[in-house]
Amino acid sequence: MDGDTLYSIGDLARRTGLTVKAIRFYSDCGIVPPTDRSPAGYRLYGIDAVARLDLVRTLRDLGLDLPTIRKVVDREISLPEVAAAHAEALAVQIRTLRLRRAVLTAVVKRGSTPEEMDLMHKLAKLSEDERRRLVGDFLDTAFGGLGSDAGFVGVMRSMTPELPDNPEAEQVEAWVELAELSQDPGFRSGMRRMAEQHAAEHAQGNTTGPRRDAAAMVRDQASPALAAGIDPASPQAEPVVAAVMAQYAHVVGRPDDVGLRRRLLTRLETVNDPRRELYLQLLAVINGWPAPESLAPVLDWFIQALRARIPG
Repeated sequence: MDGDTLYSIGDLARRTGLTVKAIRFYSDCGIVPPTDRSPAGYRLYGIDAVARLDLVRTLRDLGLDLPTIRKVVDREISLPEVAAAHAEALAVQIRTLRLRRAVLTAVVKRGSTPEEMDLMHKLAKLSEDERRRLVGDFLDTAFGGLGSDAGFVGVMRSMTPELPDNPEAEQVEAWVELAELSQDPGFRSGMRRMAEQHAAEHAQGNTTGPRRDAAAMVRDQASPALAAGIDPASPQAEPVVAAVMAQYAHVVGRPDDVGLRRRLLTRLETVNDPRRELYLQLLAVINGWPAPESLAPVLDWFIQALRARIPG
C-alpha cells in the first residue's frame, strides 16, 4: 500500500493491535484525526495514523497524560524534552516508593505501634535541608561550644549522615533509625558527657606530640588479651591494665592512682554506650562506608579488668 491509501478504524486496529474503541477515543481527542470520511460518513486515516498510534501507545505505556501526548505528536514540544521531564517525575516516584517500602519494612522488623510508624514516615519524608537541621541540632547539642582545639569540628563532620539522592531501602531504614536515635534524650546527654570528658583531657596534661584517645589505647593494649581468653580479673590481666594506665596518665599529666583509674573507668563506661556504636553502624550504612569495628568486646573486657583493681 502506498501513502495515498486510506484506512478504516478496523484496518488501523488490525495493523496496530489497538481496539477500535481506543482508536476512536484518540481520534475524538484530536490526537489521531481522520484524513477523510467515506461516502457513508465513516472515518478514514492515512498511513501516518499508524505511526502516530504506535507512538501514542508507547507514550501511554510510559505513563504520559493525553494532553502531553497530543503536544508530542503535534510537535509542539520535542520528545526528548518530554522524556527528560517524565524521567525526573519517575525518579521522584521511585524515591517516594523506596521511602514507603523502607518505613513498612522497618515496621515489620520492629513491630512498631501506629504512633511509631507515623513518626518513622515523617522522618523518612524530610527534605535534605530538614535532615541537615535535625542532625545539626543533635551534633550541636553534643559538641557545640567545646572549642575546635579538641578536634570536634572534624568529629562533627565525620558523624554527619549524607543520604544519597537515590538511596537503597536499607539506607532509608538506617536514616530513620538514626534520626530517632539522635532525638533520644539519654543518648544526647551521654554524647555530651563524652565530649566534655574528651575536651577536659585535651585542656590539661601533655600538650606535645600526638594525643591518643582512651578507647584507642584500650583497643591496642587489650585486644591480644581478649583474643587469648585471659580472665580480666586474673593476674595475667595486670600488665595490660598497667600499660593502658601508663599511657593515660601521660596524656592527662597525672599519676596512676585510684582517682585516675576511677576517672578512666567513668570515661570508658560513657564511650561504651551501645547507642553510640549503633549510631556509627547506621552512619556507615547511610554514607556507604565500610562497617566500623566494634569496640564493645574489648571495652567490656578492660572495664571488668579495671573495676577488679579499684578498691570498692
